[in-house]
Amino acid sequence: MKKVLSNKRSSRKVAVLLAFVMASVLMFSACSYIESQVNSLKGRLIGVSYNAEFYDNYGAKFMSLSGKNIDIDGNIVKELSVNSAGTTDTNYGLSSIITITIDGKQIQTCGSTVIFSESGLKKDVDFELSDISSDGGGLTSVSKVVNKYQNYFGKSRVVVIQSQLGVPICAYSGDNVYWEIPDDLPKMTKLMIDGKALYIHRANFVIIDKALL
Repeated sequence: MKKVLSNKRSSRKVAVLLAFVMASVLMFSACSYIESQVNSLKGRLIGVSYNAEFYDNYGAKFMSLSGKNIDIDGNIVKELSVNSAGTTDTNYGLSSIITITIDGKQIQTCGSTVIFSESGLKKDVDFELSDISSDGGGLTSVSKVVNKYQNYFGKSRVVVIQSQLGVPICAYSGDNVYWEIPDDLPKMTKLMIDGKALYIHRANFVIIDKALL
């Protein structure tokens, strides 16, 4: 009888130990997953130093900052959803808020268009709000505005940056222009213009051969 009780106690201890180990593994896996997700959304702007300009949806600049070391962090949020079995699933997604650290000082932003231009990269045009015309449907006539300034563009390819509503903000020109999507920067596009970097957050852009204007 004592031996049976002893075996039962041993089995319970083993079961408790296994449950503890499994819970620890699951917790560790979840923490590792979250940490991996967060780390994958942290990046640094590569270059010497940058000017950061913030715009609203209508293309109006409301703030300018500059610095040498600029880090961009995406913010992960927990999202709950009910699956087909009726149970709750927990997922993690990217929020609309990013944290920008400039030379150790932080700013959080949500929804604004931000343009980071590497020092030495000069705009050909800073479009004025008075230049913007709209048709009856409320859409900005980008081609009319760009053609108005075509003589300002000194090189063969023109990059026009627009707000999320399609309002032209500024334009650059270069002979060697390409774009890429950084894996480690949230909602960012990187443009290279004659060897200088231009990062844009929450913005539209168009690259045009000057000969087409």
